[in-house]
Amino acid sequence: MAQTVLLVDDDIAMRQSTEQALELAGHRVRAFASAEEALTVAGPGLDGVVITDIRMPGMDGMTLLQRLGELDPDLPVILITGHAEVALAVEAMRRGAYDFIEKPFSMQALGAVLKRALDHRALVMENRRLRAVAGQRDDVEARLPGRSAAMVELRRQIRSLGPSEADVLITGPTGSGKEVVARLLHDLSPRAGKPFVAINCAALPAALIESELFGHEAGAFPGAMRARFGRFEHARGGTILLDEIGSMPLDLQAKLLRVLQDRVILRLGSNDSVPLNVRFLATSKADLAQAMAQGAFREDLFWRLNVASLRVPPLSARRDDVPVLYLHLLRESAARHGVEDRLPDPATLSALSAREWPGNVRELRNLAERHVLGLDWHDSTDSPAAHLAAQLADRVAAFERSVIAAAIAAHGGRLRPVYESLGISRKTLYEKMQKHGLDRRLIADGDSADS
Repeated sequence: MAQTVLLVDDDIAMRQSTEQALELAGHRVRAFASAEEALTVAGPGLDGVVITDIRMPGMDGMTLLQRLGELDPDLPVILITGHAEVALAVEAMRRGAYDFIEKPFSMQALGAVLKRALDHRALVMENRRLRAVAGQRDDVEARLPGRSAAMVELRRQIRSLGPSEADVLITGPTGSGKEVVARLLHDLSPRAGKPFVAINCAALPAALIESELFGHEAGAFPGAMRARFGRFEHARGGTILLDEIGSMPLDLQAKLLRVLQDRVILRLGSNDSVPLNVRFLATSKADLAQAMAQGAFREDLFWRLNVASLRVPPLSARRDDVPVLYLHLLRESAARHGVEDRLPDPATLSALSAREWPGNVRELRNLAERHVLGLDWHDSTDSPAAHLAAQLADRVAAFERSVIAAAIAAHGGRLRPVYESLGISRKTLYEKMQKHGLDRRLIADGDSADS
């Protein structure tokens, strides 16, 4: 597949003239008026380069550079700067920009920089492919680290399903990484250079939900002054992620079913079908089988979505992965904030594995973020080591209680042989019985015998 140049510039005249010149030079170009739009396409699967202006409303070029670096630090970003912004561009180079070019520039100058960037990207992508073929660490493992059997199998399934056109249902608890899996499937597919549009089904406004997804014609409802593409059409050629599909209202589920079956949509106020060339992915933290049984989710939609399914395991099912994953998240966070790695001590890493993680990877990521920013665990009772110590103390106390209770039962409630066999004093035995809530009636006879 030909390499792609993503051009980002809010100045329409500059954007169109640069796009035309690049296309005449033989490049495949996708132009965007905002950084936010470009982020729906850019990512680790993009075989290409990003060219962006620095000064833009909303998300500027420096912020876009940071966001792209989080997605893929090896993605070349070329910045277009004004004369007064050279110092800013030099700072951007320190933050990972591939190069910058100053306005006004010639197409020959831009072409030379672009060729080097595209050659660099081609080498990166080829190395990734070779590592994957050789069974070595590749981009999938870099973004979904872990050595547990569950994660090894999940990565195998992702590599198998990614290049296909199959719709995929991704399940797993909150914060486990379902959207990461969805983006990997998109980036491994032939649609990687096209939009990735994530739709939060739980956050769609009820009054505008159909217009938001399907679009509308002018005059379709009061206030619809002109025609508008919906989110589905915006994703044409790419991938649509239906996040938390179980939250979608039943009446809309019926309309979605037709879209999945026929790959066409009807804009509000129109009778003309619009072909839809997209791949659908869906995520759910809820048990959709249970939702079907309760009548909250359509059975036909479930089977249509569930052409293939992936289950993302919770951290509690892969505790051995927690230290490795935490170090990975620390490095990510340190790079994002431009600070040196702050590696935890081995005791802390061991403690992390022993903790419960109800928020899964998202909770672990937040902890890594606090660690990098120096905000972590100021309250010692919240530290991983404190949690481990508390857990150990609980286990010791439970063991001690069971030993004393067993000794009392073995000696028929007689106190002297109990404290003598345990090597403690009579007073200590009483104190421990009170501490562990042991029933004094168990030793009533022994108490009288020892008095």
